[in-house]
Amino acid sequence: QVTGHLDDCTCDVETIDAFNNYKLFPRLNELLGSDYFRYYKVNLQKPCPFWNDNSHCGIRDCAVKPCPSDKVPDGIRSASYKYSEEANNLAEECEETKRLGAVDGSLSEKTQQAVLQWTRHDDSSDSFCEADDIYSPDAEYVDLLLNPERYTGYKGPDAWKIWNSVYEENCFKPQNVKRPLASGRGETFINLAKWFSSVCVEKRAFYKLISGLHASINIHLSARYLLQDTWSEKKWGPNITEFQQRFDEIITRGEGPRRLKNLYFLYLIELRALSKVLPFFERPGFQLYTGNKSHDAEIKNQLLEILHLAKSFPLHFDENSFFAGNKKEAAKLKEEFKLHFKNISKIMDCVGCFKCRLWGKLQTQGLGTALKILFSEKLIENIPESGPFYGFQLTRQEIVALFNAFGRL
Repeated sequence: QVTGHLDDCTCDVETIDAFNNYKLFPRLNELLGSDYFRYYKVNLQKPCPFWNDNSHCGIRDCAVKPCPSDKVPDGIRSASYKYSEEANNLAEECEETKRLGAVDGSLSEKTQQAVLQWTRHDDSSDSFCEADDIYSPDAEYVDLLLNPERYTGYKGPDAWKIWNSVYEENCFKPQNVKRPLASGRGETFINLAKWFSSVCVEKRAFYKLISGLHASINIHLSARYLLQDTWSEKKWGPNITEFQQRFDEIITRGEGPRRLKNLYFLYLIELRALSKVLPFFERPGFQLYTGNKSHDAEIKNQLLEILHLAKSFPLHFDENSFFAGNKKEAAKLKEEFKLHFKNISKIMDCVGCFKCRLWGKLQTQGLGTALKILFSEKLIENIPESGPFYGFQLTRQEIVALFNAFGRL
C-alpha cells in the first residue's frame, strides 16, 4: 500500500525509491564507511532530565562494559531464595541486555590521536538539539560501524515510556488527547494521527517527522533481528513477523502504511537540507579533517558529489510552505517547533539501552541539523566563497549526525 503520491509534497514514493536506490544510497554508504563519518562522539552517561531513571543494571551499567562476574553479588548470579523472583528476572535481563546491547568503544591508538585533533574543527552554534558537552570526561568516541543499529532486547514499559513522552509531551497536540492507554497498544498514536491530519502544515509536518523517525528505527530493529543465538554463532536478519506487527495494514488498523509514508516524508526533508547546505561545504577552506590530506580531499569530493546529486532531485519538498502566514504567528510557531524538538533530543538521555541511546541521539541530532539548515537558508545563501564566515556553522558532530541519520533513512 506504500505507493503513489505523498501528502503535503509534490513527490511520490516511486520517484524517491528509484533516485535513492540506484543513485544516492550506494555513494552515501561508501562515504559513511570513511574515518571522518564513522566516529561519533557521544556522552551516554548524561542523566535523564525528565524523570528519575530507574533503569536496571543491565541497561545502566552493563551495556557498555560487561559486568565482571566478581562484581555481581552471588545472590543475583545464583537464583538465591534471598532475592525475589522479580530481582532474579532483572538479573537475567541484565545479562541479556549486556550481551545484546553492549557498545563496542574500541578505537585504535592511531585513530585516538586523530580524533583529538578533530575537536579543533568544532564550533558551537545555535541548534535544534540539546547538544552533548563533547569536552565532558564522559563523552567518548564510538565507532558506528562496530555498533550497528539493530535489535538489542530493549522493549516493554521502559521503551514505551520513551516514545509516549516523545509523542505525548512534545507534540503540538490538543489537551483532550490524554496520556497513552496501555503499554503496547497503539490507540493513542492512531488518535494523534487522525487529529494531525486536520491541523496546519507545520504542526502536521512535526508529527510526520517524529512518526517517520519512529518508523525508521522500527524497520532497523526488524531488519537486523537476532534470529539465532547459539554457542557457535549469532545470526542477525529480517524478522518479518516483527515488521508486520508494526506496519501491516490490518494489524495496525490502517496506520502502518501511513507510518511508512511518513518515513518518505522525513527522507524528503533531510534530502532538501542536503541540497540547501551545499555552499557551506563547497568553500575551499572547508576540510573534512582527519589528518590524512589526500584521503580528506578524496572524501570531500565524494561528499560534494552526493550534495550535487541531492540538489539534482527533481521533486524536492517546498519548505517555503512552512511559517509563511502572519509574521508574528509564524515566528511564535517557529520557536515552538524548535523548543519541542529540543525537548525530544533531551528525552534521548532517558533511553535505558546504551546502543539505542547512541542511535537515538545521533538520529535526532541529524534531523535537528537538517531543520537548522532549512531555517538558515538566507544565512547559507550569504556564505562567501572564501574567508571567515560566522553567520552559519556546523560542528563536526552535526555533520557526522546529519549524514549518518540520512544514511539510516
